[in-house]
Amino acid sequence: KIQMAEVANPTPPPPPTGDKSTDLNLTSITDGSNSSGIPKVKFVEDIEDFSSSFKPKASAEVLIGAFSELFSKFKAYETNLQNKRLNFQQKLPEISKTLQLVQHLKAKHDEGATVTTQYNLCDTVYAKAELEKTGTVHLWLGANVMLEYTYEEAIEYLTIKEKDAKEEYDKVTEDLAFTRNQSITAEVNMSRIYNWDVKNRREAKALETAAATKM
Repeated sequence: KIQMAEVANPTPPPPPTGDKSTDLNLTSITDGSNSSGIPKVKFVEDIEDFSSSFKPKASAEVLIGAFSELFSKFKAYETNLQNKRLNFQQKLPEISKTLQLVQHLKAKHDEGATVTTQYNLCDTVYAKAELEKTGTVHLWLGANVMLEYTYEEAIEYLTIKEKDAKEEYDKVTEDLAFTRNQSITAEVNMSRIYNWDVKNRREAKALETAAATKM
């Protein structure tokens, strides 16, 4: 089977077993990969030459099967990337909002001003409170873990988190666009191979009919 790179660890996939009657493998239908290890689908310019490059000659069924399997893997990978991108779209505003809040608290603390806020007692009831001038905040890190930071430490930590999240978001967006392009190329190849096979069958049938007529 043709294996795609995993989302969590995008390394180049191993070659497929392919059809036992040909030497078809992943490198036969791909042309390298991007920086994340996602294979780049080879566009088949001359189908006859491409088919004849295998020993024995690859049939249309084998070629379509190989590209179809790769296409399915790309679609699954595309779904994973879409989910990852959505996660960053939700995560980035939260990080930015938290960073702005800590920066606001630090500015008020530096001014010696008292910060008054509202906190939620239940669904529709809020109460006012004055924050103690401790110069520290508590941040949720995930997995039920909360740590105390000084304002300076929190700003540094959140700034790095925001930068990393933006870079990862841009990379996922780039990989998603790349993956979609590979799906399209694989689909175009399948369509062209199918039409090539139909054309060959028609020509073969026409030759048989012509030969039978002469007899």
